[in-house]
This record gives sequence, C-alpha cells and structure tokens, in this order.
Amino acid sequence: MQRFYTVRPGDTLYQLARRWQLPLESLIAASHLKAPYTIYVGQQLSVPPGVDMIRVEPGDTVFGIAQFFGVPQSLIIEANQLHPPYTIQVGQLLQVPQGAPYYVVQPGDTLFDISRRFNVVTGGRINTELIRKANNLPSETLLPGMRLRIPYAPPGDDGFIAYTSNREGTYDIWLYNPNNGESVRVTTGLGEAFSIPFWSPDSQKIAFVGKNNILYVIHLMERTVSRIDQFEEGLGIYLSWSPDSQTLAYTNQNQIVLYPLSTHQPQKINEPGATDVQWFADGTELLFQAPDASGTSQLYRIRSDSSRKHQITQNTGGPLHNIRLSPDEAYVLFTTPGVSISLIYTLELSTGRIFEIKGGPLAKNYFPVWSPDSSTIAYSATAFEEAGYFSLIRTSGKQGENDRTKALSNCFATPVTWSPNGRKVAYLSGCSTEEIADEMWVVDIQHPVPIQLVKGAFITALQWSPAPRLPLTKTFTNSAYRVQFQYPSHWKKVSDERYEGPDGFFQISAIASEEAIHEVCRNEAFHPLQPYGSAPRIIHTKIQQQEACLIFPSEDQPSEMNGQAALIVRYPKPVQIEGTTYNYFILWADQQHVNQLSTSLRFL
Repeated sequence: MQRFYTVRPGDTLYQLARRWQLPLESLIAASHLKAPYTIYVGQQLSVPPGVDMIRVEPGDTVFGIAQFFGVPQSLIIEANQLHPPYTIQVGQLLQVPQGAPYYVVQPGDTLFDISRRFNVVTGGRINTELIRKANNLPSETLLPGMRLRIPYAPPGDDGFIAYTSNREGTYDIWLYNPNNGESVRVTTGLGEAFSIPFWSPDSQKIAFVGKNNILYVIHLMERTVSRIDQFEEGLGIYLSWSPDSQTLAYTNQNQIVLYPLSTHQPQKINEPGATDVQWFADGTELLFQAPDASGTSQLYRIRSDSSRKHQITQNTGGPLHNIRLSPDEAYVLFTTPGVSISLIYTLELSTGRIFEIKGGPLAKNYFPVWSPDSSTIAYSATAFEEAGYFSLIRTSGKQGENDRTKALSNCFATPVTWSPNGRKVAYLSGCSTEEIADEMWVVDIQHPVPIQLVKGAFITALQWSPAPRLPLTKTFTNSAYRVQFQYPSHWKKVSDERYEGPDGFFQISAIASEEAIHEVCRNEAFHPLQPYGSAPRIIHTKIQQQEACLIFPSEDQPSEMNGQAALIVRYPKPVQIEGTTYNYFILWADQQHVNQLSTSLRFL
C-alpha cells in the first residue's frame, strides 16, 4: 500500500525529497503535482519508497525523530517493535516510515479522482475497483474523513516478467502478468535460488539453470520442460539465445557450447576461461570474454564455426564481467574489476573508444542492461552505507551522459530489466529483514513513480519478455465491430463473436443507443431479466481515451450466467454494421477476465 505524508508549515518538495533521499521528479509524479509544484499545509502526498532507515545519534529520542521527519511516533514504534519506555540506543538502525499507510478523504474527493491522482492506473485505465476492494467499500460513495488504503495497480504493460521465487515453498520460475497482476508458476521444483530466467527472442521459451545444476528449457506453448545440459556449478552461468530462438550459446568446462534444440547435437568450441558468450544478430558470430596469453581478461568475437577469432579489446586492467552487447551491436558494456569495486564501462565497437558510467557514490554498480533501443543503460548502484545500504535504480546514456537516479530499493543490489517498449524498468526490493528481496517493483522512466508488483516471498531474479505478446495470449480481431484485443490462447472459437475456455469466455456486440453512457450502462446493468443479479456494480472509467464502464455482478447473479460481467465503451466514431449505426461497443466476459481483456482493447 502507498504511504502518505501530511505537509507541515515550512515544508517544500525539495526538502521532502532530500529528507527521504528521493528523486524530486519521483515525489512530484507520485501525487501528479502540476507546475509550479506548490504544496500547502495539510496536503497529503504519496511518498515513493526512499531511505527510511537512520542510525541513532547521541541525544536522539523517538519523539524528536518523529518531529523531525513529520510522522506520528506510533508509526516509528510499530515499525521497530519498540516497547515502553521506547528507549533507543546510539548506533541503532531505526526505521522511520515515510508516512501513514492510508489517505484521509477530503471534501469533494471521488474514487476516480483519487485513483488518477495517485497513479492507480492499469494500461491507461483508471482502476477504481482496486481501491474499492482494498477497503471493502460497498459502493463508490466516499465521506470526508474516511481512511482509505491506496494500493498499487498492475501497470498494464505488454509482455510477461519471468522471475525466480519460492512462493510455493521451493524455488521455481514464475510469470507475472502486468495486465492483471497475477502470477503463474511454470516449473515445479526445478529451480534454485541462483536460477536466472533467459527469454528466447520470440518469447516462446525460457532457459535457466536449476536443480542439480541442470540447464532447462521451458516451452511455453507446449507447457513442457526439456533438460539440455548439466554444469559442475550453476551459479553465474550466462545463457544466450540465437536470433531465431532455436540455439542456446553458453560456456561449460572451458568450451563454448552451441546447443540447437531441433537436433540436440551440440557444437563445441575450445576456449579456456571463456564466459558471457552471446550471439550477434546475424546468427553466425559470437561475442565472449576470455583471458589472453598473459592471462588478462579480453573481449573476442568469433564465428559460430570457430573461424575468424578476433580480439576486440586491449585491456591491461582487471577482469571484465557482465559483458552485454547492445541490441544495435554498436556498443558493448562491461563491469570491472570485481564485486567490492564495480565500475561500468561501454566500448564503442567501431572506434574502440571506452566510456565510463559515473555510477553511484560507493563505486558499487551492478547488473547493467541495455534498453531495447540501445540508447540507455539501467543498473543498480549501492548507496547509503550508514543507513544499512540501499541501491539506486539509475539510468545512463551509452556514453555516460544523463546518469540519473529514478527509484530506490532497500536491497544492497538488485537485478534490473527493461519493458519491451523501453519505457519502464523492473527491479527487486524488500530486503528489510533478510538479505534476499521479497518484492518486485517497476518504474516508468518518464513518469518515475515506483509501482509494487509482487510482495511476500523471496525473489532472486527477474527478466521481462522481449516480445510484447506471449503465446499465453492470442489476438482477437473483428473488422465488423472494429476492435482488437488479447485473450487466453487456450480459449476456443464458438462463433465470430464468442470464444470460450474451461476458465472463462467472452462475447462481443454493439449498442445503437443515442443516450449518454451513464444511461446505457445503467440500462444494461439493470435489465429486467437481471443477468447481473439484483445489485450489480457500475464502475465508470476510460478506455483508449473513450468513455467506458465496467459492470460487475452481485452475489445473487443466476449461476447459469457463469459470472458474466460487461464492458461498454463509446466508439471513437459511430460504426455502421449491416445498415445500422452503433455508438457503443459491448464486451461480455466472466468477471475474472473482463479487466484483463479490457486493458488490451484497441479500436481499429
């Protein structure tokens, strides 16, 4: 849930951002503040996660700390499980929550306004239903003084995020759906804490090293898992898919291995000490790291038939780690020399020029990854050692320009991953009680509000699928009704307008009414035959910038309706179907899937 700070006399946004070590633009975006960004006493601001730990100094008291940070003493006492007389010790690490875990309703507030103001938005749709459910509200009516818990909304982005977690007791690979916030386990007892999921370029397969150091490949379409190879040590193995998603490249026992899934006849190239092997886009050449004759770490390229080996670098320093070729193949990034000190550099392949990424204040910069368009690098930079270590989620240009912090994690370091469109970065946090993260977050680089995606179980790795759509969904297109959206791939066609599966259904049509959308939605919801029960809920929203509403059934809905809900959207322009003009599109679907279907709806 989001936390809210109440503005006090003398507060400024700059001071508040400095107090919690937050990027100023993140604090502004979290409450949708507008220029000139004036705040007023009593205003409630959503505060993104920042540095919420302090080290107690001589003379500090709970009361004094609470006064300085502008939060109730009770929040500090509860967060640190303090007992009367609430004594704290010099040098003790103390958590100072950034505000109350609720928003106090003000006169004139509506669920729609609150959702929009505090970024409770899924795929561009204001998601009031999440706030209603989080607070068990019987209706959308709000009264001043009500305390509302404000949840984070699934972002509604394309693709899936594969992550390694022990949600069910053992480590496995899971898929997070940004459209509905749901996670699905795709392996059973095959993962380890060190397992890292590597997507194929077509997003139909995931490779990882798991139980017993075995290399596995998950085939998402077939819902099967193949065993490919085995390593002496599975930690730190980098896997690279060929551009056609058919061959894996990796290193094992001082060899580069090219493993084609179609023939299962691996090709091996002897390269002692090689690591980080990866494909060039033509599918015939490889990049890798290996020691030269003097034992110094260098970068090489070689053809997949083992010919034309060429040394790229003339390194005279420490070992090169985390080698990553940019998608446009113009640059290579790497870190050096090790873990205690880790600096990020980029190498321009055409000129040999090397650029340093400034990085964080402690020279501990980890997990750099390229954006899909090769313009930006995201990485984790360790900071705030005195507060028990946090990490800065930073982005930089490929030559070190515009190196900025976008969000904070309370972990020493975290892997990061880009969304398919390159607008967002997902990362891990939640290391407050353990060294392992138990939260997954995402931040929009242009509108930097951190959004929590997953919480509760250990998470050790994550990677966003490269393709915007996965085989878990298919695209439905109907030119007559001029719509397109994604639906579960296992659902079968019943007619041109209806698809069904064992877990749900959808059906489309259009409404010719000239009435306003409020009346159209009410007429559908309260049809005399009561298809949605006697007390359906109507939630007004917008889809593709068009007026829309969602209709959810009440508990007394007839069982033969199979949980039917509805989405009604005003067409951008009236549609002619068989000589009749229709102003509204209507989608019927089971209530478990109606939100997911609506987030991908597009008008043709």
